Amino acid sequence: MTELTRRGFAAGIAAGSTLIAAPALAQAPTKITIGYTAVSDFTSAFVAREEGYFAKRGLDATLQLIALNSNIPAAMQAGSVQVGGPTPSVMLQANDGGLDLVAVAGGSFTHKDVANYGFVEKTGAGITDAKSAEGKRIGVPGMNAFLHVLFRKWMSEKGGDWKKVTFVETPFPQMADILRGGSVDGLVTGSPIMERIVQTNVGRVVSYFHNELPAGLPAILYSTTRAWATANPGPLKAFREGLAEGNAFVNDKANDAKVRQIIGKYIPLPPAVLANAIISFQKPTITVEEVNYWINIMKEQDMLRGNPVAANVVLP
Repeated sequence: MTELTRRGFAAGIAAGSTLIAAPALAQAPTKITIGYTAVSDFTSAFVAREEGYFAKRGLDATLQLIALNSNIPAAMQAGSVQVGGPTPSVMLQANDGGLDLVAVAGGSFTHKDVANYGFVEKTGAGITDAKSAEGKRIGVPGMNAFLHVLFRKWMSEKGGDWKKVTFVETPFPQMADILRGGSVDGLVTGSPIMERIVQTNVGRVVSYFHNELPAGLPAILYSTTRAWATANPGPLKAFREGLAEGNAFVNDKANDAKVRQIIGKYIPLPPAVLANAIISFQKPTITVEEVNYWINIMKEQDMLRGNPVAANVVLP
């Protein structure tokens, strides 16, 4: 290259970018970890991850199994998961204890036509109703979590005294073995673990107790810390939109076989169990009124020291 050519080339670079344009760098995906427990309540998130609904919105999402629902708030506070699915009572108690968590999306809800939660006795334990559960040891998947609180309300309304029950924290994956071993007389559980217990004759369903209470109660709330939500409006919007698309996929009955296949990736169970599992009713939104219902139940059971305001918990 001659000196004149060098000068012309340098001048071209300095003068403008019409001669050479550097390619734009693609924005790297935002990594988030979503904490879940081994129940079908999280199906919309499973689907959003597997069908690429998170990825196409710039989220590199990983789902992390957490054995007990009551451990999810601590995982969010520690930053090991950015979004988690605590039950409403677990999230509200965590805030009552000093955390600042906000509900950003809905997960699963009780529904009169969906018997996906149940009170199961160990075969032969002699439990037939709420009253006969008194004096027994009952396993629950997280102390003061959704199923524990709702079961106590059911017992009260059906003439039983839940204060006469010994509740034992029992992770979903170990429920069948713990019931079989006799450490508990019964379990408060959900699908697909419930079907596994019944199909193997380890236990039988005493009551689908949530169907005897008002329908439309949120079972899990996708939540995060207020600090993470404030600092990450773009990823939060992407999470909500991806979850909503996953929810629509789940609710389309034409996708049933694919949905069950996806559940099996996150909750490893035999195909026969997954084929008959009852998938929770999914809804991606959450309202102030729905959270307020839980606040009222928790006040009835003396679970709160403070006076939470639902409008401060639900993030618009």
